[in-house]
Amino acid sequence: MSGPYVIRGSVSLPEAELMWRFSRSSGPGGQHVNTSDSQVELRFDLARTEALPPVWKDRALRHLAGRLTDGVIAVRASEHRSQWRNREAAAVRLAALLAQATAPPPKPRKPTRIPRGINERRLREKKQRSETKRGRTGRDWT
Repeated sequence: MSGPYVIRGSVSLPEAELMWRFSRSSGPGGQHVNTSDSQVELRFDLARTEALPPVWKDRALRHLAGRLTDGVIAVRASEHRSQWRNREAAAVRLAALLAQATAPPPKPRKPTRIPRGINERRLREKKQRSETKRGRTGRDWT
């Protein structure tokens, strides 16, 4: 692999906690269709890891609850013909997924009021448009 995959800041995926599994990719093949195991499944035990700060870990467990199987998150990659490139793709995808899942929630929106002048101008323009349309009626034509 090309080095540690940084989640955010100084926190990265620990190589020792990554579990790799390889299998044959689906789809059309050629000479190597039955011999090369190029599809990669990367598994990371999110529930038991010590690499993430506890706050991040709780956030990620909540955010990824639908994707977890016994606290383990799995990512597959089979878009490349090379097992090496699929390993890279899976690791980058896992790091991005964890970065998104551990991100702090956005700041709450501070409600603001619409200025009175803007509201008055909107109502004034509405009234003018109403008068223009009222003038188009054919009541006075005989």
